[in-house]
Amino acid sequence: MISVKAFIALLLALSLPFSALASEEKKEEGENAAPKVMYVGIIPALVGNYSSGTKMKFYKADIALKVTGSEAEEKVKYHEPLIRNQLVQLFSQQTDETLGSMDAKEKLRQEALKQVQQVLEQEEGKPYVEDLLFNNLILQ
Repeated sequence: MISVKAFIALLLALSLPFSALASEEKKEEGENAAPKVMYVGIIPALVGNYSSGTKMKFYKADIALKVTGSEAEEKVKYHEPLIRNQLVQLFSQQTDETLGSMDAKEKLRQEALKQVQQVLEQEEGKPYVEDLLFNNLILQ
């Protein structure tokens, strides 16, 4: 029968190679890793109304922002209330004509990206966001 001390020593001896391997992998990741691309979702989805003549219409937009690196992710998350406000204002200015076709929705996406980048440029000195994606855009 093996003693408790011998058992603990055996466990420690067996775990040492694994911990050395794990720390070696972390060093390689840190030294050679390119900045990681991430998508930061604007959660909850934007919901609001826009005018279409005399009738009010509604939109729901699930939006994701493409960023590279953890610093950009942190900056976007920190300024999310300001970004959200800018996007709500942009969406509320839309009409049936500016949302009626695929080309119009693409123009809206590009304008939304431009405004998000301007907000971050003004607040942080860098645009940080590389792209803006509509995961879902519902108009009613």
